[in-house]
Amino acid sequence: MYPLVAPLARRASVAVDVGGVRIGGGAPIVVQSMTNTDTADVAGTAAQVRDLARAGSELVRITVDRDEAAAAVPKIRDRLDAWGVTVPLIGDFHYIGHKLLADHPACAAALAKYRINPGNVGFKDKRDRQFAAIVELAIRHGKPVRIGVNWGSLDQDLLTRLMDENAAAGAPLSARAVMHEAMVRSALLSAETAEEIGLPRDRIVISAKVSQIQDLVKVSCEIAARSDYALHLGLTEAGMGSKGLVASSAAMALLLQQGIGDTIRYSLTPEPGGDRTKEVIAAQELLQTMGFRTFAPIVAACPGCGRTTSTVFQELAHDIQALIRESMPEWKAKYPGVEALNVAVMGCIVNGPGESKHADIGISLPGTGESPSAPVFVDGHKTVTLKGPAIAAEFKALVADYIETRWGAGRRGV
Repeated sequence: MYPLVAPLARRASVAVDVGGVRIGGGAPIVVQSMTNTDTADVAGTAAQVRDLARAGSELVRITVDRDEAAAAVPKIRDRLDAWGVTVPLIGDFHYIGHKLLADHPACAAALAKYRINPGNVGFKDKRDRQFAAIVELAIRHGKPVRIGVNWGSLDQDLLTRLMDENAAAGAPLSARAVMHEAMVRSALLSAETAEEIGLPRDRIVISAKVSQIQDLVKVSCEIAARSDYALHLGLTEAGMGSKGLVASSAAMALLLQQGIGDTIRYSLTPEPGGDRTKEVIAAQELLQTMGFRTFAPIVAACPGCGRTTSTVFQELAHDIQALIRESMPEWKAKYPGVEALNVAVMGCIVNGPGESKHADIGISLPGTGESPSAPVFVDGHKTVTLKGPAIAAEFKALVADYIETRWGAGRRGV
């Protein structure tokens, strides 16, 4: 029998405070996301930030690409504060970030962190000056910075120099290996330059984002081995649907299992008109299923087979999961510890009773040809058998009662 493999100890990293959210330094791995609205649209952007925060995003990044967007940032912050939404906002800057931050001090103050890419902060002789200008503004406003290197916008001068050095070497590396090294060096050299300018080490987060799993693993492992900066993980342009989910999960799971990563994002392409919060839920579920954090009760549900031609268990599992997601913001405040709840919704007698007994509360629905009754198990013991057309509604009421009994005011008063 093979031994269980536990995650390796978390990589030691310097803690960074981002608007009251701690990244690195042993803090829980942080979930973040990004809006896809036009930031100049104050109402639309604030609403999407609110939705992402309600879904569980602990940091939200917004694009700041022009004067109208920069001018909108403090208004977005004010609107969120009026709603009681405290999630920190991160400004995503490219090309003219130095100018936007200088021209819009209210924007610079409203943001909790600035994200800059050393590959497109400026070109040629302007690059160093404009990078330094952003860092100096971050120092002035007391803000941390994420130095985010991207495969698609790598510092071409650095890449060209490393390619030339590699070509002249006696045993040259592959072009891909040189690209990996260029990304690592770009991130680390930029972070070192920021420190030399005066940005404290505890205000620097770095990332190196690519679109292929093995590239992300290689580059992130190198950065982790060669520095102790707080590290953000994520595939860039992960893709749509199952491809994006699978690729992001595989890449980040490999790194997290090695103790690498302080904050994560699923960069999923939403379906047309799709829900942006899916990337938040995916990130939470990765961390929860790997045992790093607990965000919401787990619903174990039967996958279905020839013994379960009825769709009742599928519909009930869906309804319970939806109920949990919708209720979690309220439940967290009202029922401390409810995140640990385990619910089972099973479809037939084969595994149903056993799985239901292992859950806090579970139901074993009748399969094809079985007696039309559904035993309910609470804390491992059968408590009631439900029958008739109202099974689903009755079980949902039992779940609500269980939560109130275990985590509610009555229990806290014991």
